[in-house]
Amino acid sequence: MPLVRISLKKGKPAAWRRAIADSVYDAMIETFNVPKDDRFILIHEHDGDDFTYSPDYLGIQRTDDLILIQLTVSNTRGVEQKQQLYRGIVERLVKAPGLRPEDVFINLVEVLPENWSFGNGVAQYVT
Repeated sequence: MPLVRISLKKGKPAAWRRAIADSVYDAMIETFNVPKDDRFILIHEHDGDDFTYSPDYLGIQRTDDLILIQLTVSNTRGVEQKQQLYRGIVERLVKAPGLRPEDVFINLVEVLPENWSFGNGVAQYVT
């Protein structure tokens, strides 16, 4: 059910981008109880002029390898589970594709379950 949007600066190889998507997906399965095959991930690449960020906001030193991950999820999880997700994503991204923890920015957008339609014009989570 999460919809994941990953934004990064243009120029990384396909295998690098795939490792990011796989790492985020694996972390969601482990920490957010996302069902297997519930994989909806979009990767957006941006030219340098269209990818701007603060290199040191909150004392975190970022590089041009920065990736921005936005997950739209149902509002059914508590703070502890969200923190586990953040840690799980970063731990995996450090391993593959080898990102620095400082270069991983994560944002959750929470919506009500009735705000999802996975096809056929039906809100599958409405009972």
